[in-house]
Amino acid sequence: MAKDAREIIIRPIITEHSYDVMEYNVYTFEVAKDANKVEIAKAVEEIFDVKVVKVNTLNVKPKPKRVRYQRGYTRTWKKAMVTLAEGETIEIFAS
Repeated sequence: MAKDAREIIIRPIITEHSYDVMEYNVYTFEVAKDANKVEIAKAVEEIFDVKVVKVNTLNVKPKPKRVRYQRGYTRTWKKAMVTLAEGETIEIFAS
């Protein structure tokens, strides 16, 4: 069963590092944990109408956190760093 592109790409990741690598046509997204690289590439191409060259993924591990006396962990999630073809861009913020 094919997944919807909006279910695969959850949100863009906006950090200092992600802004720095945008110069090299690399965009960072939070993606569904069960999505593979081919599904991620097709979803980005469908949503943003661009040509994807490469997809790197990594699973972000939970970090221990504490609120007063309650201990717990942050959630696990999957990150994808998508490299676009030369000349392609994604406007994440309309400035």
